[in-house]
Amino acid sequence: MSELAPLAVTLEAFTDLGFWTGVGVLAGTYTLFALGLQLNVGYTGIINFGQAGFMAVGAYAMGILVVKAGWSFWLALPASVAVAILFALLVGLPSLRLRADYLAIATIAFAEIIRFSAQNARDLTGGNQGLFGFESEWAGVSETIEDWLVALGWSDPESLFPLFLVVWAVVLLATALLWRLQRTPWGRVLRAVREDEDAARALGKRTIVYKLQSLAIGATLGAVAGWFLALNLNFLNPVEFEPLITFLGYAVLVLGGLASYWGIAVGSVILWTILEGTRFIDLPISAEKEAAVRFMIVGLLLILLMAFRPQGLFGKREEMVLGD
Repeated sequence: MSELAPLAVTLEAFTDLGFWTGVGVLAGTYTLFALGLQLNVGYTGIINFGQAGFMAVGAYAMGILVVKAGWSFWLALPASVAVAILFALLVGLPSLRLRADYLAIATIAFAEIIRFSAQNARDLTGGNQGLFGFESEWAGVSETIEDWLVALGWSDPESLFPLFLVVWAVVLLATALLWRLQRTPWGRVLRAVREDEDAARALGKRTIVYKLQSLAIGATLGAVAGWFLALNLNFLNPVEFEPLITFLGYAVLVLGGLASYWGIAVGSVILWTILEGTRFIDLPISAEKEAAVRFMIVGLLLILLMAFRPQGLFGKREEMVLGD
């Protein structure tokens, strides 16, 4: 009978800049992704389980326009956002009038339709083989940023560091804009919709319009997150947009706290530090079981958080309100 390999834990990765750069890119990408969920769930009361679908729409629209249609990468970016907004309107117009649980079902169904369409439209998306070749213009920008870093004295910058800088610049800009918008009359109407939609409607507010606007902005943030995911991976594959992605976004939301835009960034960094850091725990079990253990650790963290601080790290109990 063979002996089990001993448990081994190495902390060397935590002193490696490459590790933190990779974690930073993922954390920034999911911060953008979860900012859309925060606007929808935390401030408007929309239970959106289809954010991975908007991420896929943005990423694939950008990739298809560049690779198949021959568009400029920079022109494809705003076009992909327009496509994501169009899909948000198509999904939102019939489903935002539904009760919260039915809306959740409708949005997750939308996300799965997008994923299976990408999987089966092989001539357009590459199917399970993936879509490649959309990042050449970004590569030129990345090299320019690397040259700047070299000029500043960093002789051998990490290859992902330019993407890290751009991702977090966009995160800071998006967070500041949302934080400012939330303090306008428009943002106050969203809170009113979340807390009592009937009362907001009685005051003359066209609540369906505000909910559509919230969903469209959330879809925009999901599409932008899709660009950065695509540039990080250098290819697109339907497996990257499974429902698990949306639920990782909700894990970030729970960690950061409902109705706290700035808490989203902290929650995302914590989540991805745990998920990536636990890769270096060498357990005497198969790789598939190790992956399950990593998610069990995240689940345990969320359970403890919900038990001792259900509003999240930066949330407030009075903000924990969702519509019917």
